[in-house]
Amino acid sequence: MIGYLNRAVPLEEAGDEEFINLVIKIRAFAMNELGLNESKNYTNYVELGRDYLAAIVSASAKDSFLRYEWNFPIVGRMPYKGFFDINDARKERERLEKLNLDVWIRGVDAFSTLGWFRDPLFSYMRNYPPDRLASLIIHELVHSTVFLKGHMNFNEELAEFIGTEGARLFMETHYGIDSKEYKEKLVSAADSRAFLTFIQSLIAELEILYSSDRNIINSEEIIIEKERIIKNAKERFNSEYETLFTSNNYRGFYEMNINNAYLELFRLYYSPDNFYMDLYERSGRNLTAFINAAKTIKPRRGNPREQLERALFP
Repeated sequence: MIGYLNRAVPLEEAGDEEFINLVIKIRAFAMNELGLNESKNYTNYVELGRDYLAAIVSASAKDSFLRYEWNFPIVGRMPYKGFFDINDARKERERLEKLNLDVWIRGVDAFSTLGWFRDPLFSYMRNYPPDRLASLIIHELVHSTVFLKGHMNFNEELAEFIGTEGARLFMETHYGIDSKEYKEKLVSAADSRAFLTFIQSLIAELEILYSSDRNIINSEEIIIEKERIIKNAKERFNSEYETLFTSNNYRGFYEMNINNAYLELFRLYYSPDNFYMDLYERSGRNLTAFINAAKTIKPRRGNPREQLERALFP
């Protein structure tokens, strides 16, 4: 990451006035309207000759959703590891596969350095639609505002929720609810929810399998049944596609080699119980107040979800 940071130039030198102005507005909205911490993040720009920042490796047991974790000095245990060289990521995949784990490699377009460095924008982000750029910037700014060591599920679920809702509010404020941009955002969001619902249904089916009595069904039999369940889900997904989605954005799912490591990412980033949206609705749909409540959470004061709820309903 240091190598990329050394190549960063001020955002004003990005050479794309529309992109520059949009970033400035998103940052101002995130910090001034939503109350995320003031920082110099996303005021610098890096020209990069590819469409992703890093290759992220995740791993899970083959017969359960027991995730593999890496231990890092500052942030603690993490359920993924990033590599700027794709070949290093592939070597890590080979190492993990020798441990008989399901492994998944994905490209990510950003991650937060949690205030240790000034997080930059990258050239491929110039092609992002406004809602995706807003969601990305707000998501990462949440991490630099609220990050609890040892609570990765909470960190990612919170950032995902605030990033998504914050981007919707930005689009509503900046473009208006009758604009083409806002209506496209709503359509895209509906498809995203449909895909997430499908994935969470598949995860729930597999969780039932993985909770089976191991004295009755052994690991090898569970893995065979897992593959059957995933195969059936993909076929169902393909046959029902037109009723589920309005775009072609998810058609590639049928061809993907889905495994536990892939599905575990959804368990990490998305709360299946709709906790954050329910709490947001009950507390009056005020995202600034929601964020301010999240800022009061301390890692050693118990369950962060319970702390968030108490902060909103003292």
